Amino acid sequence: MKAVAVLIVVAAALVGCASGAHSATVPFCNGGQLKGTFKVVPGSAGAGNIVYKLVVTNKSAKSCSVTGLPIVRLHTKTGKAQPTHIIPAFRGALTAILVRLAPGQSAHATARFSPDVPGTGEGGRRQCEPTSYWLTVSGRTGTTKVAITPPTPVCEHGQLQLTAYARGR
Repeated sequence: MKAVAVLIVVAAALVGCASGAHSATVPFCNGGQLKGTFKVVPGSAGAGNIVYKLVVTNKSAKSCSVTGLPIVRLHTKTGKAQPTHIIPAFRGALTAILVRLAPGQSAHATARFSPDVPGTGEGGRRQCEPTSYWLTVSGRTGTTKVAITPPTPVCEHGQLQLTAYARGR
């Protein structure tokens, strides 16, 4: 029994070393450390949906981390908050990783949504929701404002199917 316990402890230590767990902890990014873009993915429109790619870049002089689903909010041209409902793109199959961002490094996620197919309670309008021009992306503290290129309505009361952050652009 002691041999099994020793093997478990040794295996846990090896996994920790292999994953980099022994390195210094990198704090989570705050909104002021990030700059971003939120642009349509060319050729992604079809069947009433479109995909936009969110890229966040560490603009600070210190490393920081992001993980999981981005926390975002849609806004009108004047900055008024829009309905925004975030759901995982792959329910039950989403794996969040810790993405460490050295100064100048980026992480990305994608958002699939409908810009023109109304959801429940959105019928009878010229368009499903007002056009969104801005997206705020939250860090652990604070937010950063990102232009939506091109501006777009987000139907189903602002429903965005988001993927988790991944490395790179």
